[in-house]
Amino acid sequence: MLSAQYKPIENKSSVQFSIKNFGIPVSGSFTGLEGNIALDPAHPEEAVFKVSVKSGTVNTGNDLRDSHLKKDTYFDAEHFPVISFSSSRTVRGKDGMLVVYGTLNIKNHTKEIAIPFNVISTGDGYLFKGQFTINRKDFEVGGSSIIADNAVITLSVTTMKQ
Repeated sequence: MLSAQYKPIENKSSVQFSIKNFGIPVSGSFTGLEGNIALDPAHPEEAVFKVSVKSGTVNTGNDLRDSHLKKDTYFDAEHFPVISFSSSRTVRGKDGMLVVYGTLNIKNHTKEIAIPFNVISTGDGYLFKGQFTINRKDFEVGGSSIIADNAVITLSVTTMKQ
């Protein structure tokens, strides 16, 4: 059976992050979520994800910090306006979760990552909820030692059938 195609619903989804700066947790989010997700509920291990957010939408609730994060030392939103993820495989994980493996691309640096997530039917689509950790240095984001290396990314993506 062919997988059904789904699109993220921007205003019902969130892409959030948390990282420590001077040892203090700083959280923020990205918007501009776009993409396509192919899913056959009978064979979730065949799911395919190709999604992105706009790097220039970074929002930590502090305009000065957000402006700084858009500059070349961090996300370089002018030259690299998109942060993207493209899956390579999906496997069944523990407790009914799925784990999607694929390539995360930030500032033209790519790294294979794994995203464990739950899939919840919403009737006409799905809610994908997951969390994963990345090392910002893998993507040459930030240079200061006052910022922790690891950032926790939390996803809540609501989709609708195309």
